[in-house]
Amino acid sequence: MRIMQFGRRMLLALVALSSVSAIAQTININPVSATGSTSLQPASYAIDNIGTTRWESNHGVSPSSLTLDLGQVYNLSQVVILWEAANAERYEILGSNNNSTWTQLALRTGGTFGNRTDTVLLAGSYRYVRMNAITRSAGNNWGYSIFEMDVFGAVPVASSSSSAAHSSSGSCALGCVTTLNSTTMRATVTGGDVVDIHYTVNGGAQQNVRMNLANGVWTYDIGGLSAGAVVRANFTIIKNGAGQDTEWKNYTLGAGSSSLPSSSRSSSSVPSSVAPSSSRPSSSSVAPPSSSSVASSAPLGNIVPLYNNTTALEPVIKFDRGDALVTRIADRARDRHAKENHFQAYDHYLTFYWEQRTAAIEIVDYVAKGGTTVRMNVVTQGRLDDLQAENRWFYIGMNTLAEYCGNGVMNRINDFNYWKEASWNCRENRPIQIGDRLEFELSQFLDKNSVIRGRDNYYGTTYLYIVGQGIVPWDVTDKVPFVGGVYKQRDSMPMPVNARLGGDTSLHVQMTAEPDGHFQQMATNLSAVNGQAFVLGRRVHHTSFINGGHDENPENGVFSEMVGKSGTRYVSDRCSHCHERNGRAPVAAVGEALDRWVFKVGNAQGNPHPQMGRVLQPQANGGATSEGTPSIAFWTESGGLRSPNYQFTGLRPETFSARLAPQLVGIGLLEAIPESTILAREDINDANGDGISGRAQRIADPVTGQTRLGRFGYKAGTTSVKHQVASAFNTDMGVMTSVLPNPDCGSSQTNCGPSGSELANQHLDNLVKYVALLGVRPQRDYNNAQVINGRTVFNNIGCAGCHVESMTTSQYHPFAELRSQTIRPYTDMLLHDMGPGLADNLGEGQASGAEWRTAPLWGLGVSACVTGGVTGQPGGVPFGVDGNEVCVPKASYLHDGRARTIEEAILWHGGEGQNAKNNYSALSASQKQDLLRFLQSL
Repeated sequence: MRIMQFGRRMLLALVALSSVSAIAQTININPVSATGSTSLQPASYAIDNIGTTRWESNHGVSPSSLTLDLGQVYNLSQVVILWEAANAERYEILGSNNNSTWTQLALRTGGTFGNRTDTVLLAGSYRYVRMNAITRSAGNNWGYSIFEMDVFGAVPVASSSSSAAHSSSGSCALGCVTTLNSTTMRATVTGGDVVDIHYTVNGGAQQNVRMNLANGVWTYDIGGLSAGAVVRANFTIIKNGAGQDTEWKNYTLGAGSSSLPSSSRSSSSVPSSVAPSSSRPSSSSVAPPSSSSVASSAPLGNIVPLYNNTTALEPVIKFDRGDALVTRIADRARDRHAKENHFQAYDHYLTFYWEQRTAAIEIVDYVAKGGTTVRMNVVTQGRLDDLQAENRWFYIGMNTLAEYCGNGVMNRINDFNYWKEASWNCRENRPIQIGDRLEFELSQFLDKNSVIRGRDNYYGTTYLYIVGQGIVPWDVTDKVPFVGGVYKQRDSMPMPVNARLGGDTSLHVQMTAEPDGHFQQMATNLSAVNGQAFVLGRRVHHTSFINGGHDENPENGVFSEMVGKSGTRYVSDRCSHCHERNGRAPVAAVGEALDRWVFKVGNAQGNPHPQMGRVLQPQANGGATSEGTPSIAFWTESGGLRSPNYQFTGLRPETFSARLAPQLVGIGLLEAIPESTILAREDINDANGDGISGRAQRIADPVTGQTRLGRFGYKAGTTSVKHQVASAFNTDMGVMTSVLPNPDCGSSQTNCGPSGSELANQHLDNLVKYVALLGVRPQRDYNNAQVINGRTVFNNIGCAGCHVESMTTSQYHPFAELRSQTIRPYTDMLLHDMGPGLADNLGEGQASGAEWRTAPLWGLGVSACVTGGVTGQPGGVPFGVDGNEVCVPKASYLHDGRARTIEEAILWHGGEGQNAKNNYSALSASQKQDLLRFLQSL
């Protein structure tokens, strides 16, 4: 295909083409063939590089399609269609890997008759791309006609593999599994200080169990097997503080073992969670050092990193083009403006937010490289109103809280491409110069006659762009009631770096008095390629897998593809039921069903429960029986602290671990922390004598079988955001995915439902992006004297021994938003024994019942309002600082919500946290207040 040339004022490859020579480029793919559903002129004319030939469909036939075979799978970024005058008013772009099952990648409407060029952003990995024309444009009395159809994408990085040899043939030093009787196999390891077995039976769900030690020999019996059963197992053996993961082997009841193919032990395979890519890090780039007080890296041992220098990367967000500094971000439509508390209508999501309500913004800063102008190119999903397609620049805030001096309608290239360019700083009355604060707001006033269910009053996110630097999270100069006629009230200013808890993903300060919306926002630096994927993932998050309904507004209709996907047994029918507003689940009243919690269950030995499997699933479909409903029977109070006592309507599992749904923000950044950074703090035997002996969780990757670092869940039982999301689909909603395709089923259970993926990978990937790319609220009150002193107290009493303030993420994460970010999550991501007070009686992976992963503290001070929601009607006194809709806080701290205050959570610390708790108890009243004020600021 031809290489398209673009002038400075043309916007035909906004996002997919990088200008950095050191970065692997997206290519214009050369298809091997083109096929039309009908063809008056050959389909091959649409890919022949000749601008005067064209594919033409039969006249009067709708729909009509043009399908390109790319020859292999590519990570797609965009398609550019050069239409002849006879074009489509409405069409969709579809992707497929088998030329029979198709996924919609984009939908375009509002096309007008006449020659035009459409640029459509895509995401996903596909071999076949189809333009499916649904309706002809007004005035088109013929069919559909395309001069050229160009597809852009990147070749996926191939996985490499290496084998790991088993060093102990014929002995049990590295583990063996033998037949004990007709229904039982015994696993044995001779030696080791701590030994875990990881196994599956006949390809079912993986189990991770601590083995039993007697006379120096570790054993574990796998019972309830049928003739010919195949057990796939490996072992984690920790000795003298060093961990080793053995080779995976297959063992057949009544027979011997066989090693798995070496490809399943790949040490450098790109994991299944890798997103579409068009770039790779420069060979000269170096990850910034960790700000941790210990060594920034450690040997990985047998842990295979999620990402490394072979990982396919999405395009960079900001780069130096030579003549300009270029920044590419995504935005979404909003009801009101960012500083208007009296509407309380900025953070929430509009109806049909996934339909044509995102935009890609490219900032081309020529001033940064010695030029005189700043230009913004905008690609929309739908046509904007010709008279209202505004892009407001340079906030002045004199007569309203949304007043800009640089208003005006953008220049229109076509229905989806707009631009604005200026050289004058109207608020300073001089030319734009480096360091200027350019606050801007895009107005997506959609043409309501051209878009799906559109209306004309949509605003956008308020961004602060520092000329010569880039997009930064912002705070305001004052937080007092607005007075008309005063210049630059609530003026935006860069958020201090130390307050940006999520690095560049950090959100701006909330000035709209929406206390329940903190955890639902796009990352500030959301890439232009991910805006639409983010909102599509959010739709999945809020959709019922029983009836397809959307829980925020019935107008959002039914997502028909999701109807009936919940399995025969499940906990809840949608993600957002447990993670309401992406926050923590509340603690139900005594006797009420704990339907937003997960109960991990086991038999007396901690093995999967024969009647329940690994997770208690209270809901049932299709004639299956419920596994029973848990609730709190009563609370035990002692010394001002409470602990729950549970009851079950069905069988009471002999061992269980009760866990309420955690908040979701920041987990993409936690995934991006290099394994070496986390392992550098591992101190299994407390060699430094500080009373803290944190250790890393080690878990088998559910797709590759490789040993990964455990990161997510209260006991770090999953390895990646995709693994965590797929696990929730599997056990919480009963939806099978390509990552975990087998239902949770006890050995004595029937009617567990079929195996096999039910959810398209595109929906899984979109949900992963949504969760991974949520923005983190910055620290509040960072200049308050109590907060400043409280941080010092936090460090002095030993809290930072586990709640490590700062880390730096990997340069190799596939999502550009998360790469090389200095973040402040206040966690070490390690397991710690927190003492008997917090212990349950069921372990997970290498974690005992008393061990818990250090909880991140970002979002701590706003989580109660997110969980509890609001009461009252939105609105308030114009230009005040609050509104009539106010928070109804519901605090639910720790894994089971027992702590009603942050102080109670501190006082529950035992085991490795005992010294910090004792130090807290010894503080003066004012020191305690300062510490709590600091924690509430996070």
